[in-house]
Amino acid sequence: MFKSVRVALAAIAAGLVFFSVPVSASEVILTVDGKIASPQPVDMSIADLEALEHKTVVTKTPWHKGDTTFEGVLLADLIDHLGARGETLSVAALNNYYSEIPVDDLRRFGVILAYKQDGAYMPVSDKGPLFVVYPFDAHAELLNEVYYARSAWQVRSITVE
Repeated sequence: MFKSVRVALAAIAAGLVFFSVPVSASEVILTVDGKIASPQPVDMSIADLEALEHKTVVTKTPWHKGDTTFEGVLLADLIDHLGARGETLSVAALNNYYSEIPVDDLRRFGVILAYKQDGAYMPVSDKGPLFVVYPFDAHAELLNEVYYARSAWQVRSITVE
């Protein structure tokens, strides 16, 4: 009995470590497919995303206390970089949450795909490694459930439709 408890506790501890450790710079954390220039899905690492111009957004969110600083790539720049031609981004999270983001939102609001929060890479246990962030404080019309629902975290893939 004690052995099975030790095994269960070790498994839980290993899971907690996985969910709290940031990913390595070369590990694939995002796959983008659909209506992009590449005929194959494009796998990207943190290093790939950081090679693109980054943007910082300071905003309040419903999930954080006070102002939070997010750093990442403008989603508009990312889809331009990949030669995307669609009207909607279907975003899938590690926990199988899905959101749909109109491409018009990307330029209109300056939506970012954040990989850092308050200067640190985001672990899976804290909405990482990638989080769709709208600049909520910059546009009053963003302060509603429609835009909150589009702000997926633990993003693993984006399909351009």
